Amino acid sequence: MTFVVTDNCIKCKYTDCVEVCPVDCFYMGPNFLVIDPDECIDCALCEPECPAKAIFAEDDVPDDQQHFIALNAELTKIWPVVTEKQDPPADAAEWDGVPDKLQFLER
Repeated sequence: MTFVVTDNCIKCKYTDCVEVCPVDCFYMGPNFLVIDPDECIDCALCEPECPAKAIFAEDDVPDDQQHFIALNAELTKIWPVVTEKQDPPADAAEWDGVPDKLQFLER
């Protein structure tokens, strides 16, 4: 099993989670993070670190966000790995909790 970054990360892109990952399986795009399902060791350290509560165990991904499982796998193939915490976007708090943000995903 793997962990999956879901909708609420879009435009929030907090990176607290990447610092605790022992296998560096987070990848970063312009306004979203993803987890490589082939690298994730299911340690669960990242989930409680996410201020936006956007990370779920694969088996717990909400029904309306199941498409993020494949999206995480897809985007790890084109985005660079991220291993250190970075400042979130200036307007991250304004986007936290906004529903249906997939339309704002920048690839």
